[in-house]
Amino acid sequence: MGDEVPVGLTRLWRLPAESRLGRPAALDVDRVVRAAVALADRDGLAGVTLGKVAAELGFTTMSLYRHVGSKEELLVLMGDEATGPAPELPTDPDGWRAGLRAWAYALRAVHARHTWLPHLPISGPPSGPNAVSWMDACLRALRGTGLDWAEKVGIMTLLSGYVRSSSQMSLDMAEGRRGSGLDQPQVEREYGRALAGLVDAERFPEVAALFTSGLFEAAPAPAGDPELAEFEFGLDLILDGVAAAVTAAEHRAR
Repeated sequence: MGDEVPVGLTRLWRLPAESRLGRPAALDVDRVVRAAVALADRDGLAGVTLGKVAAELGFTTMSLYRHVGSKEELLVLMGDEATGPAPELPTDPDGWRAGLRAWAYALRAVHARHTWLPHLPISGPPSGPNAVSWMDACLRALRGTGLDWAEKVGIMTLLSGYVRSSSQMSLDMAEGRRGSGLDQPQVEREYGRALAGLVDAERFPEVAALFTSGLFEAAPAPAGDPELAEFEFGLDLILDGVAAAVTAAEHRAR
């Protein structure tokens, strides 16, 4: 016999459990996870507890443990459910850049729909069916590049980490602005003006030059999204690095 699948993966992949005689269970993993995701969408990640999920479903907390082993397991299940399956991406063998760009933007859109996702604790490598579908989509985009597996996994890890951290920062900054009545350009102007009067040019020459450069006073482009522009800038830097790695792989193959 082969090794048994751990119970957490059994639930994550919705593998059939041993059949039991009697009436069908009134509760299952899907109902628990969907209720938890809806609760997180409404109240944030901090608002999700096994007790609150049970109350939403009209069950006792103890009844949930038959379907979810712990709060930590519930978070993994929630992450895979909320992320959903990866979208279809461009499949042109020479179009790895368009594929990775589409992949990054699609993941960013998922984070915008479920704003708690970027703050979800990372307990291990992707292991659910939806998470694996995103891995597969990213690797397919890199299939014709000549990169080895370690390079491909490194690129996938870097890109997913960038999207996550960028989304997390945007959400945190939006939360910090809440109640101030200021938008992001106004916050940056206030920041620049305050620090310009505090930073000693002899002690911090480059930072002092930055704050006197007028960068923080510049008005955003008409109808532009500063956060989107920053995301695009960072994404292009990463993709330029991937391009260099692809070129190096091509040289090795010659």
